[in-house]
Amino acid sequence: MTASAFPSPSERDPLQRELLRLEQDVLRMGALVEQSFRLSHQALFDRDLAAAEAIPLLDKQIDRFYRRIEADCVVSMSLQTPVARDSRLLGALMQLVRDLERIGDYAKDLAEIAMKLFVYPPHDCMPEMEKMSRHARAMLAQSLMALANLDAQAGLQMKEQDTTVDDAYDRLYCKLAYQRDFKGVLEPVLLLVLSIRHLERMADHATNIGQRVAYIVTGVRS
Repeated sequence: MTASAFPSPSERDPLQRELLRLEQDVLRMGALVEQSFRLSHQALFDRDLAAAEAIPLLDKQIDRFYRRIEADCVVSMSLQTPVARDSRLLGALMQLVRDLERIGDYAKDLAEIAMKLFVYPPHDCMPEMEKMSRHARAMLAQSLMALANLDAQAGLQMKEQDTTVDDAYDRLYCKLAYQRDFKGVLEPVLLLVLSIRHLERMADHATNIGQRVAYIVTGVRS
């Protein structure tokens, strides 16, 4: 674990207290995004209507956190005259919450796709898609743990894990897009292609979060 980029209690002037509060808000937002991702997974692979219907309310909470954190970061940068390290932290947090907000949006989109798929029989690619989703969810959890611990090494490991999701996307895309002698309604195939694209992008944003954590700690962009 890397030493914290946040201040120790003895260093807590008003700006440092604000930075700690912002970190806590980002982690709360992250917990909501994790929950939204989990519910979208249940909606898509367990055909859970209640899970799908719970996501819009969560998404509103995520958006409120996003707007508040971004605004608070701007105010702190404008009024508190932060030193270089703190400016780096504030800028990285602003980018990081955008990644979280986008993952939340994709989770909401997946829930909407899931409800459209309810009327169709499960496609035979669903087990592999479920593995892809589980891996992307694990990446999000790891990126948030890296943030909570300010662990640069764990953050940088996300890029390697993203390759697994990218490879799954390529395989599934080929299975779905290049089916021969396809019979039946095309809509479910189109929805599944869109689903794997959303999952691939969610993993990309989780990777971004890990890299931003590394930048917060080290000051070096990966």
